[in-house]
Amino acid sequence: MLAETAGTRQGPMAWSVCTGDIEDAPAPSALHSFKAYVESGKIYVTADPENTTKKNISRQPKLLASGAPTSTKPGVVIVGGGSGAFHCIESLREHGYNGSITVLSKETHAPIDRTKLSKALVTDPSKLEWRSISELRSKYNVALRTGTEVTSVELANKFVVIGSTNERVPYETLVLASGGTPRKLPVEGKDLGNIFTLRGVDDAKKIDAGKWNIRVFALTEGKRLVVIGSSFISMELVVAVTKRNLASIDVIGMESAPFEAVLGKEVGAALQKFHESKGVKFYLNSQVSKIVPSPSVSTQVGSVIVKSSSGQETTLPADAVIMGVGVAPATEYLKASKGFDNLVDKSGAIVVDEYLRVKGLDGSVFAIGDIAMYPQPGTGEMRRIEHWNVAGNQGRATGKTIAEGGIGQPFVKVPVFWSAQGQQLRYCGVGAGFDDVIVDGNLDEMKFVVYYIKQDKVVAVASMQRDPVVSKASELLRLGLMPSPSELRAGKDLLSVDIQTVASKPKVV
Repeated sequence: MLAETAGTRQGPMAWSVCTGDIEDAPAPSALHSFKAYVESGKIYVTADPENTTKKNISRQPKLLASGAPTSTKPGVVIVGGGSGAFHCIESLREHGYNGSITVLSKETHAPIDRTKLSKALVTDPSKLEWRSISELRSKYNVALRTGTEVTSVELANKFVVIGSTNERVPYETLVLASGGTPRKLPVEGKDLGNIFTLRGVDDAKKIDAGKWNIRVFALTEGKRLVVIGSSFISMELVVAVTKRNLASIDVIGMESAPFEAVLGKEVGAALQKFHESKGVKFYLNSQVSKIVPSPSVSTQVGSVIVKSSSGQETTLPADAVIMGVGVAPATEYLKASKGFDNLVDKSGAIVVDEYLRVKGLDGSVFAIGDIAMYPQPGTGEMRRIEHWNVAGNQGRATGKTIAEGGIGQPFVKVPVFWSAQGQQLRYCGVGAGFDDVIVDGNLDEMKFVVYYIKQDKVVAVASMQRDPVVSKASELLRLGLMPSPSELRAGKDLLSVDIQTVASKPKVV
């Protein structure tokens, strides 16, 4: 138990210890709660035995709205079909919004748990969907329009323009949740066959089956994989394929250690050792010079030429290449939208206020997830954060604000993410620009807690095999109760900090 809110946590997900209701995304379902009392030193619980089994541990959130619109007004239109969109839908109905909800999604399926694409290469969307299309339409009364591309937004008339027919979809409130677009390196050969990015189900299918005429899980002798990028998406995918006995897996990174920008050089080096023990070879402090066609099939990749910081070039044979070099905000459609000229920055991000409303507009347009540049609680620093749980929590916050008539609360959630790197890596906070680290534990054994320091203040915490330290740390950061670096160096244990005695806590959306 951490606090009355976010009372019980599994990874980035959290539920109220009192009601079992969702407190932190990406939890798609609530938990059952049971009546309990203490008598003679014993705890007695009254429960339906059926709801205590593992398969029935969760329940759907309690929806205050029936999902049957009470008016013919346009209602809420959501652009995008990812984590932010899904959690916004749930939050709208959960908090009593009874108007119409229209979702315009480029994808051909219901919102999915996208994290499983890189962590496990799952390619069947039905195994990833949080709610089926039929359930979203029948129970939540959502007009879900899949395979739909938005081309522009008409702010003056409150229309979203879609498709080649320029159909205009009216809105009262607009939620922009269009996510990110995978970047590709602007190098010679980038458009050859068997070069992949990983963002959606279709990408996973291409990687899984591709043009190899053989599934990636059957790739064994003679197949060679080059991965460009040494951060989370790339390295999670490496974990997913290392057990398949590929002939080679080569990883190219610009940093001196994988994950260095986020986790630091020491943690990155420890994770590099783990991957090297599985046969992965790294080319770090390096960049791609060009990608060369196969001598036998000129339209497909044959090798990657990598240049080290000293200028030495190495040719890496490749049957396939995966580019994991980040994503750009998917806001191209706003370039053709009058009124957004000064609202989208050079990176493609949309600047929002602490309530996630797009700055400079009338309050009826929100932006969430990968595209939103929002002020960080406590510092006001403007940042765009691509974590899955941030998009979900921003969707939940926006849904609540809209359902309650625009009476919002500042978005104060602490970002949390996790990654499968041999062991589960957990991380909370915003550590960008950290200037010092405190390591507690053994990095080589991948059993540690690392504190990231910026201007003599802990701004983020990462761990492996030390649960529930990161769960506790996220609450301490949220409440402003994180011990100082000097206290941590002196041996202060985060788990010993009593959150329950805090007299005043910020209200969490």
